[in-house]
Amino acid sequence: MAEDDPYNAEAEDEDSNDLAHDRTDMAEDRTVMAVERTFAGWMRTAFGAIGIGLGFNALFDAVQPWWVARAIATVFILLAAALALVAQHRATKAMGRMSGHAVDRPDTPHLRYIAWSVCAGAATLIGAIWFLLDGNTPGSGG
Repeated sequence: MAEDDPYNAEAEDEDSNDLAHDRTDMAEDRTVMAVERTFAGWMRTAFGAIGIGLGFNALFDAVQPWWVARAIATVFILLAAALALVAQHRATKAMGRMSGHAVDRPDTPHLRYIAWSVCAGAATLIGAIWFLLDGNTPGSGG
């Protein structure tokens, strides 16, 4: 019975070796695509945190003292930058251990550019929230 099972056979058949290599290659390709999807998920979460920060600042801009809403918004936007950097680090580390066979593996510098672009955008938003908004800042008479 066990002798009849082709997957448990001890024969070093060339076809079974090719099949095993093909399965391994396909599994690695699926893992590469899973890492890409996970990276995209982390980026969506980072953009969500930026949206929450901006929404919080816009919704509670009339809160007194004036800096409370901006500080909370800044925390969410900094969280987004941290998420982007962590996602890039994890994806780059995972991609370093794999190679694509039938799928194109993303270049790790491109993942780094995306993460640092999110960080630059987050820093720009923080600057806009604290320095470019008119109204309730000290010395503005508001």
